[in-house]
Amino acid sequence: MLVDLFQAAVDFTALPVRPEAFTVPAFSVGGSELGPFSLRWYSLAYIVGIVAAWWLMTRMVRLPGAPLDQKRLDDFITWATLGVIGGGRLGYVLFYNPDKYLADPMEIVRLWDGGMSFHGGCFGVVAACFLHGWAARYSGLRLLDMVATVTPIGLGLGRLANFVNGELWGRPTGADWGIIFPGAGPQPRHPSQLYEAVLEGGLLLIIMMWLYWRTGARARPGLLAGVFGVGYGVSRYIVENFREPDRQLGILQSGLTMGQTLTLPMIALGLLMIGLAMARRPAAA
Repeated sequence: MLVDLFQAAVDFTALPVRPEAFTVPAFSVGGSELGPFSLRWYSLAYIVGIVAAWWLMTRMVRLPGAPLDQKRLDDFITWATLGVIGGGRLGYVLFYNPDKYLADPMEIVRLWDGGMSFHGGCFGVVAACFLHGWAARYSGLRLLDMVATVTPIGLGLGRLANFVNGELWGRPTGADWGIIFPGAGPQPRHPSQLYEAVLEGGLLLIIMMWLYWRTGARARPGLLAGVFGVGYGVSRYIVENFREPDRQLGILQSGLTMGQTLTLPMIALGLLMIGLAMARRPAAA
């Protein structure tokens, strides 16, 4: 039975995917050899996600009643990028592997070695929205609604990059679509990265875009941010049941993973924001 299960599974190394999007071979300049240089899909996912989000938001700020103009949006993108990277890294350090980084604090800045937390990155972006809104004198909450609407783009791309990297794999499974990942042992595992890409990326993006463009949701400050919080939280909570817990943490005493634990307050806050938004009088839009 076990042999048949392994035969039905897909060997990840047989798939036509590699961590590097492309590589520039080594070359000589003035007698010095440079390279090779590689651009990884994970880095490209961040770049494309930020550029795509900016492009969509440039369309949003053209609508009547938009909380900010193009100039302020262009300025905010820098703040948001710093919030994503800084918050994501610090969140990973604090929530998932504090002992390692306390032992060697310089490891914190080694972003190229991996290790980012969505919950930390989310906090960083929220802070960037309100700080930039305060500094430029406009509604940071309405900006947060715009950011929440486009965030699933980066989430989906990031999860696809996780799959290409062969990391953050799922728990063992007997399903026909199980994949044997390098470094994860001989057992087929759920491709949980793809589950997350579909739920947190594709499905959530469709919902958020429909609410923003086809309903009056954008006229209720905080509503879209609340929907995103609930949508992401529920999606992540579900997929965590198929995703392998972090090795250094495992299943917590509560019976939940760290990802599920961090998601619960996000869902609660999202529901609160939805309730408050519906109780307010709609803004001009």
